[in-house]
Amino acid sequence: MQPNLSAPENFINRELSWLEFNRRVLEEAQDTTQPLMERVKFLNIFSTNLDEFFEIRVAGIKQQIDSGSTDVGPDDLSPTEVFQAITKTVHDLVALQYELWNREMVPLLARNNIHFHRVTELSGEDAEWAHAYFRNEVFPVLTPLAVDASHPFPQVLNKSHNLMVRARRPGEKEPLYAIVQVPRVAPRLIALPRKNKADPWNYVFLSDLVKEHLGELFPGLELEGVHGFRLTRNGDLYIDDEEADNLLRTIEQELRRRNKGNAVRLEVKADCPRDFQLLLLERFNLTDADLYVLDGPISMTNLSRLLSNEAFAKLKDRPFFPAHDPALPPGGDVWERLRHSDILLHHPYEPFEDLVGLIERAAVDPQVLAIKMTLYRTSGDSPIVAALGEAAANGKQVTAIVELKARFDEANNIQWARTLEDAGVHVVYGVVGLKTHCKMFLIVRRDEDRIRQYVHLSTGNYHPSTARIYTDLGLLTTNPQLTQEVATLFNTLTGLAEYPGFKKLMVSPFDLAARFKALIERERDHALNGKSGRIVAKLNSLVDETLIVALYEASCAGVKIDLIVRGICCLRPGIPGVSENIRVVSIVGRFLEHSRIFYFANNGHPVIYLGSADWMPRNLYRRVEISFPIENPELRKSIINDILPAYLNDRVKARKLQPDGSYIRLKPEPGKEHSQAQLYFREQARRRNAAAPSTAISDHEHPPKLIPMAKP
Repeated sequence: MQPNLSAPENFINRELSWLEFNRRVLEEAQDTTQPLMERVKFLNIFSTNLDEFFEIRVAGIKQQIDSGSTDVGPDDLSPTEVFQAITKTVHDLVALQYELWNREMVPLLARNNIHFHRVTELSGEDAEWAHAYFRNEVFPVLTPLAVDASHPFPQVLNKSHNLMVRARRPGEKEPLYAIVQVPRVAPRLIALPRKNKADPWNYVFLSDLVKEHLGELFPGLELEGVHGFRLTRNGDLYIDDEEADNLLRTIEQELRRRNKGNAVRLEVKADCPRDFQLLLLERFNLTDADLYVLDGPISMTNLSRLLSNEAFAKLKDRPFFPAHDPALPPGGDVWERLRHSDILLHHPYEPFEDLVGLIERAAVDPQVLAIKMTLYRTSGDSPIVAALGEAAANGKQVTAIVELKARFDEANNIQWARTLEDAGVHVVYGVVGLKTHCKMFLIVRRDEDRIRQYVHLSTGNYHPSTARIYTDLGLLTTNPQLTQEVATLFNTLTGLAEYPGFKKLMVSPFDLAARFKALIERERDHALNGKSGRIVAKLNSLVDETLIVALYEASCAGVKIDLIVRGICCLRPGIPGVSENIRVVSIVGRFLEHSRIFYFANNGHPVIYLGSADWMPRNLYRRVEISFPIENPELRKSIINDILPAYLNDRVKARKLQPDGSYIRLKPEPGKEHSQAQLYFREQARRRNAAAPSTAISDHEHPPKLIPMAKP
């Protein structure tokens, strides 16, 4: 008798799984084999991740608790139980983070001539310079805000650093209170002047500089206490597409409210006394569970100034230079090349600039008639936006589907959407009620023989900056059936037509979940019929209950399943009778693993899909996403024999998920190579760049050898 595969004990809570992912990020900061500034970088990423987690996930849970919701997920934990577990875990993680900072990172940075000083420790020229900097650069933008009967408590902005001041007038007993926001327009970490290159780097934190000179802002008062705090607020936007007459204007209005959402977390410096803590908690309607006392910088995100200092290059990973795909030689006829064969691009190991160059070439090519593109995230100075504008100016039909609701990029998207409109591009703001998250562009060109469509489908955004640090795969193709389906999908998104259904493309929210489920079930049925069954899926998150249960069923039937899940994984592997045939690993390394690859052995006739969607309810049912097949034999061979084995055999950056929800770091077997996927791909690029040694710099580690993907 088959067990109840939907039983709560078979599922890991989504939020707790995410925290385990951020623990893996923190482990990278703890890793002594990493260059020092890379460890600092991961401390920064850990804090940035945690900020967003509180702004969105914790904020949502607190709303559920406040509304009295008793809804539970597949793990059967109530909102209150989830919040309690989050609170304990985050307090433990933050304590580890600051212990690491104080015990290891600060001494190591000092050994490398990077020092942090309290302003009170400065003397002589340094003290004079710091005071002058305060007077000239900081003092003019400070605004003290009194808190009393006639001055209500000021609006403290989301993630702003503030100082709470208690003072008295001479001879009076009644204390006075005020709030001073540490200005956002000044750098949070200030480098003191250096006389020559051999001098050490000395830094002071802006908040400490303001604190020590704050008396100049309150002449005639005696300051009794000045203590820093940082508030995190609900950062989600509340938008009803169907009720919004003008979506762009509605989002602009919501963005103004984002900084004023309900408080969800209070961070204070370790020297903040209890009475100050209680006063702030009461003011923001928080409890001790929401309070984080920090023995160090009030936010590790303030360390980003160290990361951007080129003087510390020797403390970072060696520079990496992507290699051009041999199928796209510089100066070659890309149109001719694509008419003969598909091309698979692997970023960042192959340059995103090749893709940008294709769009720029299309913008000026007189034979190109139209360009259509989805844009979920891109940079404000994106060359792609410029190329689309140039194409429109050249008389081409240019359409951009812009997703205004890309979280935390809404303002940027509004700005460049207007830039596109001003340039004559037809801008469409997605589909009512859905986020347009698919990544694709289509170029219509009049070739010598006929009009032909050139298509790019990708797992990642058209963002030049993130393309350097995110791993993604993209397909360039002129396959007639696939390109026609893409053209039809564009028309569906911009027009009023119903979803027609496709043979090659799988599209959410229409059929993607059902078709993935069918592919899993086919492997299950193969195994039940005595044939081989094998599934390998690489994705960012696995949350959807229906697909998890389908994977459990396949495991029970004997299908061997490998899941490479970077972030959240609610599936619990290794449960006897449920998931003993499922292995889950997470890879956290130099680049952020973002590509989504799905392999189904299909009894010797393998099927491979790439896509924009993770297996999460939001991707499967509330977004427009695509998954697309890789049918070119050479490209399929590359994924099966090269890309997937590199990930499956990683024994350096891979962690294996345990049945209890924890992860253990995998280690090389005795006498075996230290196989590392990202290093393997970097080494491939280095070898392709070998003809240009002046620009190709190898990583410091020894390149691993590739182990073929295990057969079912």
